[in-house]
Amino acid sequence: QVQLVESGGGLVQAGGSLRLSCVASGRTFSTYAMGWFRQSPEKEREFVAAINWSGGRTAYADSVKGRFTISRDNAKNTVDLQMNSLKPEDTAVYYCAIRPDWGTSTRTYEYNYWGQGTQVTVSS
Repeated sequence: QVQLVESGGGLVQAGGSLRLSCVASGRTFSTYAMGWFRQSPEKEREFVAAINWSGGRTAYADSVKGRFTISRDNAKNTVDLQMNSLKPEDTAVYYCAIRPDWGTSTRTYEYNYWGQGTQVTVSS
């Protein structure tokens, strides 16, 4: 059984920064790709960023490219999302997820374990 726990969400003004962290337990973390997704009210869950098993390859949604950075530490079983230059449209619940494969993917259905989410609110 895999457990993912996100932290680091909160309220920030537009232009500010937040760093989200996700800790994984219960399985061999280092062999799987990881992703961050987000969901705001009345919208479907959408891809934000992903990182492959080694951390050597990343992928980003166009809406966050150049502002967000995903990273991982396999020794600590963590994956982080550094979010800079935040905008009100970044407001959402952010989820981390595991993809049971080595490579990245933008497809929500390819991730099979999810955390409970952490709220990010960006005020204008």
